[in-house]
Order: sequence, then structure tokens, then C-alpha cells
Amino acid sequence: MATDRELSVEEALAEARPVPLWLDTPGRPAPRPPLTGETSTDLLIIGGGFTGLWAAVRAKERNPEREVLLVEGDRVAEHATGRNGGFCEASLTHGEANGLNRWPEEYPLLERLGAENLAGIAATVERYCMECAYTPGGVLAVATRPHTVAALEPGTDGYLDRDAVRGLVGSPTYLAGRLHTESSATVDPARMAWELARVAESLGVRIAENTRVRRLRTSQEGVTAVCDAARVRAGRVVLATNVFTSLLGARSLAVVPAYDHVLATEPLTPEQWESIGWAAPYGITDLGNQFHYYRRTPDNRILWGGYDAIYHFGRGIRPEYEQREQTHQLLARHFFETFPQLAGVRFTHRWGGVIDTCSRFTAFYGVTHGGRVAHAAGFTGLGVGASRFAADVMLDLLAGEDTERTRLRMVRERPVPFPPEPFAWAGIQLTRRAMAREDETGRRPLWLKLLDRLGLGFDS
Repeated sequence: MATDRELSVEEALAEARPVPLWLDTPGRPAPRPPLTGETSTDLLIIGGGFTGLWAAVRAKERNPEREVLLVEGDRVAEHATGRNGGFCEASLTHGEANGLNRWPEEYPLLERLGAENLAGIAATVERYCMECAYTPGGVLAVATRPHTVAALEPGTDGYLDRDAVRGLVGSPTYLAGRLHTESSATVDPARMAWELARVAESLGVRIAENTRVRRLRTSQEGVTAVCDAARVRAGRVVLATNVFTSLLGARSLAVVPAYDHVLATEPLTPEQWESIGWAAPYGITDLGNQFHYYRRTPDNRILWGGYDAIYHFGRGIRPEYEQREQTHQLLARHFFETFPQLAGVRFTHRWGGVIDTCSRFTAFYGVTHGGRVAHAAGFTGLGVGASRFAADVMLDLLAGEDTERTRLRMVRERPVPFPPEPFAWAGIQLTRRAMAREDETGRRPLWLKLLDRLGLGFDS
């Protein structure tokens, strides 16, 4: 329970459950049975996160007669899909600056396709009556350091000076802001995934959980997926495993796993909300290489995440990495610095999740196994919205269709791979220190300038 007394970081975190808020609900669907024995299908989708679920729904919407089977090695929404902040963005390029820098000639098209993709998500939610707290509202970008104010373009329409931005949300750390009202929505990401699974099954998709694909074999007849207790023969395969890259082969070098960490407060009282003035449903993000993202939840909490992305040596992915005391304490300190009015609030949940990061900060695509297997990976935290676009890209590629999507240079090109260890570890740690230094000083270090020229980087 909230208290009028100022709490230490340790006290505020003392009762936080080490589980994702979105998954900690009695409304979570029971797991579906695993696949056993031998079966066949026209289209096999490997992965039960947003990318795979959108691929399943879009495949049946395109061709209702197609047999579609989705298999998930764990449970639907268990990993990144059920652990993120629930920001559903129109951007396909991790923001305007990244898109203009990498694909300037096609950025207007990417911007249009991203807007159409977000509209398609909203239309799907409405068409199938999906109960996932989909809420349009946009994103408020705020500057908390003097050197980041210029990025908000002072003097142009929509710029919010210090008094104006603090009139929207009352934080003493805000120096300026800009509200982007059309480019983003918020969702309950786990419920969105569960609803997509419901929709997919209503369209005739078979879904099996706790069914891990160990390897793929190609023959003249198609592709065989070898699971622990089953084999699936498929004409085509969508590989939607994101950070879990064991089936990607050499292309897995384009991905490194980074752990993102999140806190959720107890539900705030009307008086507490009034003390910070945050009345509208937009999400908030501060500017910088290491940034926070935060939002109101449907049950009146503040979800607070980001900033301290952690890479573990050897591309490590382990359950114990999901809880990192020093990162959660850092996030809590930043929370109370941003909202000192909430000094008596406690956190009820703390968790982490692994993100599939690639050097260009946005998903990459391709086909293998003679064009029978399509993949998408490397979303770098942007997958809530971009996963639907990725599903359409992969279905286009498997069909051999020449579309606006498949003609994109963004789709045809691959990112620069990360080096093997120990070079990946050393490079990423050096990059993180350089990014932190730029955030503090506003000056771009030589190391980051070199990475800019090479097309490499690391983003939180």
C-alpha cells in the first residue's frame, strides 16, 4: 500500500513480485497440449509470440483454405511478447532518424506502410472484438537534459517548452517535449497475444504449445520440422523465433540478446494521479541513447522500463538473467527522481525480458531452404507493431510475390553481423560506455562515430 512517508528504493521494491505484470493474472489461458506423433500442414509457423501469431492470422485471412499449424516451444506470449511495455508504434525503422539515415530514398514509403500497418492492427482489434486494452493516444517525447532539447525542434509547431510539457505531466525533470498523437497506441501485450491466438483458432489454425522444434530438414516434398515428440511435414515454414536463433544458422550472427528490465507500481489513487497531472492515455519516453519508456496501465499503475539494456557474455539467455537487482534499483531511483510526488509508492512487479537486437535496430528478413522457410528477427524492442508487417513480408516472400514490401531495400538488405566472442562482448561494453558518455555530455564520442560509418550500433 502507498504511504505518505518517503520510501527508500529498497523499501519500495521489497514486495515486488519477480514476474511480468501482464502474465500475472488469473485470466491467463491454460496451456494448449503439445504436439505428438506425425502430422502435416501447408504452412508451419514456429513461434507463439506476436510475429508468429500475426503470421497465422494473416495467412488465414489471405487464404482461408490453407492449413496452418503454429507450434510454440514454451507458452504463447511467455517471452518478449508478454514482457514488453505495450507500446504499439507505427514506425518500422526504430524512429525517423534511423530510417532516414539508412533508407532515405524509401523512407516516405516506409512511413506510409507503417501507418497502414498500425491502422491494420486497429482494424483487426475492432473486427474480431479483441479485448486487449488497445488505446490510441500517441507518445509524449520529453527532454530531460539541456542538450536533448534541440532534437524536439524548438520554434516549430507542436514544440512544448518547459512550462507547456509540465502542464501535461508534472515532472521537475522535463525541460521540453513534443506530443506525437497519431503514431502510437498502447495495449496489454499479453492479452493481445492471447486474443490473436483465439482469433487464429477461430479461423482454423491449430496451435500447440510446449512443442520445441529442434531442427529443420528439406526434401523435394517440403520441409520436415523435428520436435521432441513429433514431426511436422510442411510445404512452407515461417520462422518467428526472434531472439531464439538456433534454427537461423549462420544468420543468427546478426542478432544479439539484450535484457530489458521493467517495474510496475501499485495502482495509484486519484489524488496521486492529480499530483503529477498525467490524465491522457499517451505513453512517455525521454530522449537519449539510454532512455526510459513509461505508461499508464488499464488498472491505473505506472509501468516504468528501459534504460539499462544488459548483454551477457556469449549471447547468454538464461531465466536467472530476468531478475537483476542493480538494474531494478537503478530504475526505481530514476522513477522517484522523475516523480518525487510519488515518493511513498511501492512497486508490485519487477521483471526482465530478452530482446532480439540487430545492428540496424529494426527487423531483417530472408528465406532459406530453397525458398521454403522465411524468417524475420532483430526487432530491437519494436515488435509489438512491426511484427504484423513482418508477418506480411514473410508471407509475401514464401509466395514469391513481388510487392511494395518485398521490393523495399530494408527487406532485401541484411544487417552487419556482430562479431564472435570475445569481440562482441568487448565491443558492446565499449559502446554502452560511449553511449552513456554522450548522454551526459551531448558530444558524440569517436567510437560511436566510427560505428555510424560502419552501420553498427547498440540501442536500448
